Amino acid sequence: MKRQSGPFMTIIFACAAALAAMIAPLHAPLAQEDPIHLVALGDSLTAGYGLPQDAAFPEVLERALKARGHNVEITNAGVSGDTASGGLERLEWSVPDDTDGVILELGANDMLRGIGPAVTRKAIDTIVQRLKERNIPVMLAGMYASRNLGPEYTAKFDSIYPDIAQKHDLVLYPFFLEGVVGNPALNLPDGIHPTAEGVEKIVERILPTVETFLARISQR
Repeated sequence: MKRQSGPFMTIIFACAAALAAMIAPLHAPLAQEDPIHLVALGDSLTAGYGLPQDAAFPEVLERALKARGHNVEITNAGVSGDTASGGLERLEWSVPDDTDGVILELGANDMLRGIGPAVTRKAIDTIVQRLKERNIPVMLAGMYASRNLGPEYTAKFDSIYPDIAQKHDLVLYPFFLEGVVGNPALNLPDGIHPTAEGVEKIVERILPTVETFLARISQR
């Protein structure tokens, strides 16, 4: 059989190359989406006081979210002893501009020190406002006042978080220590900071709210 040559074969090769170019992308690996970068901005409850680094709240939460299929990275920006005002002072360098969202957990030390709720409210509200101005969404992790501080203080402090969440349309987890506070088996000997098991319990309970927050971020 005589081998074909000339213009006819040129056309055949061109068609084959075009077809290969169309088919190749179908077999190429799918591009991976960039991870969602979260910053956990908080105090010792976020930092992981008394615990190994991999047992701190942000690390445990990141693992739990990844196990559920979420592509996330969480930076631990917790500082032991920090008040809400302290968090405000370090906000700019604690939360970089490429942050996709912030989980804000502050106020426990304000309450323990008896700082006026109006001071705490103003600091947390200012943090939220500044992050909004930078187009960074916030999930607010709330705190309840110890009942031995009296009904007036308790009422003013407890209302800080739902009020700010409503004002700024934030995802709110009402009480960060839900299911852990007051349980000796889940707290260190100081009765304030959770053990590794306590952190696991916190993450288990807060996980659905964080997933709601991630969904809101993804819809932006």
